[in-house]
Amino acid sequence: MSSTAGSRAVAVAIDAGTTGVRALAINLAAEVVAVTYREFPQYFPTPGWVEHDAEEIFSAVATTLRELMEELRVGGYEARAIGITNQRETTVAWDRQSGAALRRAIVWQDRRTAGLCRQLEADGHLAKVRARTGLVLDPYFSATKMHWLLHEGGVAVNPSLALGTVDSWLLWRLTGSVDGGVFATDVTNASRTLLYDIHAGRWSTTLADLFGVPTSALPEVFPSSHVFGHVAAGLHDDLTGLPVAGIAGDQHAALFGQACFTPGQAKVTIGTGSFALLNAGVVAPEVIPGLLTTLACPGPGGETVYATEGSVFVSGAGVQWLRDGLGLFSSSAELEQLARSVDSSEGVTFVPALTGLGSPHWDPEARGIIMGLSRGSGRAAIARAMIDAMAFQVTDVMAAMAASPVAPTEIRVDGGAAANDLLLQLIADFTQLPVSRPRAVETTALGAATLAGLATGLWSSPADLAHLWHLEATFTPAMGADEAEHRREIWRRAVDRSRRWATD
Repeated sequence: MSSTAGSRAVAVAIDAGTTGVRALAINLAAEVVAVTYREFPQYFPTPGWVEHDAEEIFSAVATTLRELMEELRVGGYEARAIGITNQRETTVAWDRQSGAALRRAIVWQDRRTAGLCRQLEADGHLAKVRARTGLVLDPYFSATKMHWLLHEGGVAVNPSLALGTVDSWLLWRLTGSVDGGVFATDVTNASRTLLYDIHAGRWSTTLADLFGVPTSALPEVFPSSHVFGHVAAGLHDDLTGLPVAGIAGDQHAALFGQACFTPGQAKVTIGTGSFALLNAGVVAPEVIPGLLTTLACPGPGGETVYATEGSVFVSGAGVQWLRDGLGLFSSSAELEQLARSVDSSEGVTFVPALTGLGSPHWDPEARGIIMGLSRGSGRAAIARAMIDAMAFQVTDVMAAMAASPVAPTEIRVDGGAAANDLLLQLIADFTQLPVSRPRAVETTALGAATLAGLATGLWSSPADLAHLWHLEATFTPAMGADEAEHRREIWRRAVDRSRRWATD
């Protein structure tokens, strides 16, 4: 550990999520000492479209940072570095000369480019995209959103155009905006755009041409743990000059924050969606059907580290829909209590494909269904079916990962739903793998903060960080393998019925 051990030094993380921004400070023992939070609005202008106002995101960042700095000042802490972690794929277009965002940001959940993805695949481009990026042609990723902004959204190409993910927007604003703001991103966010060659380590001109995106509008790419720039004056006196020294997409930051530094270790973040990343080592894995290959945060020597990923679009978002759309309960915290009031879902199966299906199915035309209803079905059965669905979706991803040369040996969980013991037990049952929950479940922010701390000397190596990961609870399979497979077969039948439902 750094010589600053025993001091009041802290690293700060900006966690810019899908529904709000959290600013968080951790001490040298990786303990959270202060947290602030602000929600920002969601916009749904037409079915399938999801948007954010980039200015509202930055306003939430500025507010939470100011409040956090005041808390740290009262506590006698000294911020040494800032890390940024962000909702990936969400795409912002802005003008670097005027400083203005040119349209609302298109969110990762947005499905407006499904037709473009189908056309590109029909034209034979999938293999080329897959080979260079490790991704699939799906509206989830940034390049098709950039294409829409440029070709249908009225955004004009000019020398001051910037196209980036939320991290690059925040970095640019924090480091001075039109007065010398740094326009950059890290390898993990770049690897989610469909424009970055994860083997060559650079933007692909071939893919940029395919999607009609000028490379001049894309940010410079650096390692995740790197001094990108320094906070400009005007936000808060205690922030001025502070190095922004870590950036990673939220799921990559969580993999790092979970100390999954050994191939075979997997983490699952269960929040709005469920996102599983498996440390696949330093050799790029072969393409695995239904899964993605992406870049993890670089290793201790700066070496490229690959990860296998499965992305489930609707987990907590399904809970929110049951709460707000159907009014089955008044708060998400009631879900587990309601689900535990019955022994099972009583034959009810819920496939929450409310924005299509992600891994391993990749069907943007799938839609949500609730099946197996009878006259006696009630709120509790549907609540239990929702928790079952969250576990089944994670299991589908783990089963696909098991076919890779580096198969999962352990699942470490985090995110808001990691507090749900019933859910974690079901994941252990259905996957037949041990599931571990750490004491600190804010691992996304923890990853961003520790990346920044590594770049500025607060910690000397990832080995330091591995010793700071502490187990709270382990869930081991209590269901027999045959019973788990029977339950999964019913789930698979329901998934088949949800697929290819919507058409343009």
